[in-house]
Amino acid sequence: MFESPFGDSILQRAREEGLLDLRVHDLRDYSLNKHKKVDDAPFGGGVGMVMNVEPIARAITAVKKEVPETRTILLSPGGRPFNQKKAWELSRLPSLTLICGRYEGIDERVRQHFVDEEISIGDYVLTGGEIPAMVLVEAITRLLPGVLGDPESVVEESFADDLLEYPQYTRPRDYEGLEVPEILVSGDHKKIRDWQRAEALKKTARVRPDLLKKNRS
Repeated sequence: MFESPFGDSILQRAREEGLLDLRVHDLRDYSLNKHKKVDDAPFGGGVGMVMNVEPIARAITAVKKEVPETRTILLSPGGRPFNQKKAWELSRLPSLTLICGRYEGIDERVRQHFVDEEISIGDYVLTGGEIPAMVLVEAITRLLPGVLGDPESVVEESFADDLLEYPQYTRPRDYEGLEVPEILVSGDHKKIRDWQRAEALKKTARVRPDLLKKNRS
């Protein structure tokens, strides 16, 4: 499931250039069950299956023996929301271990004793934590030094300062009567910057007013 996304575009180049070291661990490899099961019915009853504590704990222990400074993160709908600020924070850490939950959840003892923090990518439920893990890897990798050709590009992206990005235009200047705003071809860099800031504020106010409220608080 991870092979294609992690072997494409920016992530592939980052790995080839030694800027990113990505390793995928199959929890079944850490199961002591003869059938390599990693889940079981929940105590107390309930719908669905719960992931066992044992294979997850064994996997985390094995990783920490190799990378003691790693920060262990569980991907779960019950975690703190992931955002650009968090991506910046995690990009500065030497190593991350991402646990992908599945089924109806994981044994609570994993959260209590083996995880440093729990992160959610949104208020909805997916089949498992694999896609959320890919989201974190993509967002964080882009912020690593040397990954993007122009380091300034990550500064001007959406959410960089809790604003959505301003509108962008390229050639042709006039497409069937749809013209690029005159200010962008004026050559006046200060006025262009002012326009971009104003447009970013307008878009944020229209689409994500909650971000502006956060800035004021």
